[in-house]
Amino acid sequence: MLPRNLALKGCSLLFSLASALSPLRAGDTGDLGLVASDTPQTVSIVFKIRNQQDLERFISQSVDPSSRHFRDFMNTEEFADRYAPLPWDFFHVLEYIKKQGITVNEIMDNRMVIRATGTTAQFNALLNTELHEYSEHGHRFHRPSKNLQVPEEIKDIVLTVMGLDTQPAVRSHSIDINQIITPDMMGNPLPLAVPSAQAAATGVPGNLTVADVANLYNINPLYHQRINGGGQTLGIATMATFDPADAYAYWNALGLNVDPHRIQVIPIDGGAGSDPIGVSETTLDVEQAGGLAYRSKILVYEAPNTSSGFLDLFYRAVSDNRVDTLSVSWGLTEFFYDETTRQAYHQAFLEAAAQGIPVFAASGDAGAFDVTRYYSAPYFSPLNSVDFPASDPYITAAGGTTLPTSLSIFGSNVVVPQERPWGWNYLENAVVQSQGQFVYDTQFFPVGGGGGVSSFFPVPTWQAGIPGAQATPSDFSTWTYYPSYPDTSGSQFWGTLPSGFAGRNVPDVSLNADPLTGYQIYLDGSFRAFGGGTSFVAPQLNGIASLLTQATGGRLGFLNPQLYRLFAKHGYGPRSPFRAITTGDNLYWQAGPHYNPASGLGTLDVSILASELGHGRR
Repeated sequence: MLPRNLALKGCSLLFSLASALSPLRAGDTGDLGLVASDTPQTVSIVFKIRNQQDLERFISQSVDPSSRHFRDFMNTEEFADRYAPLPWDFFHVLEYIKKQGITVNEIMDNRMVIRATGTTAQFNALLNTELHEYSEHGHRFHRPSKNLQVPEEIKDIVLTVMGLDTQPAVRSHSIDINQIITPDMMGNPLPLAVPSAQAAATGVPGNLTVADVANLYNINPLYHQRINGGGQTLGIATMATFDPADAYAYWNALGLNVDPHRIQVIPIDGGAGSDPIGVSETTLDVEQAGGLAYRSKILVYEAPNTSSGFLDLFYRAVSDNRVDTLSVSWGLTEFFYDETTRQAYHQAFLEAAAQGIPVFAASGDAGAFDVTRYYSAPYFSPLNSVDFPASDPYITAAGGTTLPTSLSIFGSNVVVPQERPWGWNYLENAVVQSQGQFVYDTQFFPVGGGGGVSSFFPVPTWQAGIPGAQATPSDFSTWTYYPSYPDTSGSQFWGTLPSGFAGRNVPDVSLNADPLTGYQIYLDGSFRAFGGGTSFVAPQLNGIASLLTQATGGRLGFLNPQLYRLFAKHGYGPRSPFRAITTGDNLYWQAGPHYNPASGLGTLDVSILASELGHGRR
C-alpha cells in the first residue's frame, strides 16, 4: 500500500496517515474488507473553539510584562464559558448524536471533547464513511477507507471526530544506541559508569545523569535556594506504560530526597500499551523531569497509541488543569496531519497557554529531515521536514546538541571540539572509510536534533524578523522513491513541499541530546548507558520549567514570547539566559551566533533565566 502518487494541494498531502506510517511489504495482507456493522466503536468528538482571535489576545496579554493582565491565567470553567461552544450548541450536538443511537460516555470539563460509543454501522452512517480492517506487519487495525464528513446539522459546532483509526499514531523520539552502534564498531564495550549518591554526576559522556544536567546548565544555584520543584505538579503525556519502581530506583541511586508517593498515573481512553521502546520512553521522561524537579509531584497521562488517544492526552491534561508544566516526547512529521487534525491539537495547546501551562515537545531525531526517519535514505530522497506537535507555535520545541567529546569508531578517532547541534554527519568520514557510504546512508543518516521550518504554520509574531530565522528551502523539498536503489531508473515522484514559505521555525531551545554524549536511564532493574534523543530534552525542559515556576511564584504561561523577548533584550550578553551554539549543523541548517533552526536560541543558563522571568512577576 505504498502511496505511489503522493501529491500536494494547498500544502495538504493527499494520502492516509496510516499508509504513510507503515507501507505494506511482502507478506502483508492489506485491506481485509469491511468491519462488521455491529462492532462497537468509541470515538472522540472534538468541538470548534469560539472566539479564537480573542483567546490569542488574552494569551498574548498574559505573557506581556507591560500588560495589566500579565500572568493572569484562567481556570477550566472560565475557559469553557468564554471559548467552548455555547451551552445550547453543545446540547444540540449531544441530542443529535443520541438520535443516531450513539451513547455519550464522557464529557470533558472544558466542553471541548466528548467520548461516545456506537456501532460501526452507526458511525459509517453519521460520518458518511466505510470502516475497513487492515493487516500490516502482522498487526491488525481498522480505519476509515474514505474521508469523514461531519453532518451538515452540526458541522458549524463540531470540528472533527477521531478514534475510528486504531493504527499506531505517533512514535517516540529516543534513540536506542544498541540498534545502531554495536561494541565492535567502537572497538570495545560501551562503558557504564554507575552513579551513586556520593557521585551523582558522572561527568562521563554517554553516562550523564540529571545531576550532570544541573552542572551543564547552571541549575545548582536554584537548588541552593531550595528551589527544587516543591509545591509544583509536572505532567508527562505518553503512549506507553512504565514501572514507577524504576524511576524511584533512579532517583534514590542519585541520593535525591523524593516523596515515595509522588507519581500518579492517569489512564486515558483505557490506558496505554507496553511495547519495549514506549516503556523506555515513558521511564526516561519521568526520571529526567522528576529528577531535575525532584520535589515536584508527577502526573503521568497514559493513552493508547491511536489518533484519538494522542489527542485526548492533551485535552484531558488541560481540562483537568492539575499540572503546572507538561511535556511530550512523541510525535510525527507534520504533513502526516491534515489541517483539521492540526487545528484539533492546536486548540488544546491554546487552552494550555490560557491556563498558564507551558508545553514542551521533542523536535525529533532526524535532523532537518524528519520524514526520512520513517522513509530511510537512500531509497527515499531526503525531504526537509519538521515534527509535530513541536512545530505548533504554542509548543516550546526541544532541540538537541552534542557535547564536546572524543571517541573511537571503526578504528578512527572522532573529535567534537565544542558543543554543536546534534547531527551524526560528524561520524560520516569514519563510517564511510571503514564501511562504505551505503552503511552510513542506511544506518547513520539521518540522525540528529530535529529542526527546520514548518510548511503549514506561519511564522509567529514573536519569531518574525529575528536574525537567523529561515523560510522553507527550495532544495530537499521534492520527495522521490527509488524502489531498486542503487538503480534509479524506476524512481517515483511522491510530492513536494512549498519553498520560500515563511513558517514557524523550530526548535526554540536545545540541550544535549546526542546518545554518544548522552544519558543513563534506570530500566528493568538496572542502569543503561548511552540514551539519547530530543525525548530527553523535552522532559528536562519540563523539570526546568517546574523549577522556574517555583522560583517565580506562579505558573509561567506560554513560554515562547517570553524567551524571544529576553533574547531581543540580552542577545548572548552577560545577563543572557542563552548560550550560543556557533558551529556545526543538524545535517542541513547551520549554527551561528544568532537564532538558527539547528539549535534555536541555543542552550540555557537556568539560574539567569529564573532571575529574568522573575522580574516581571506581579
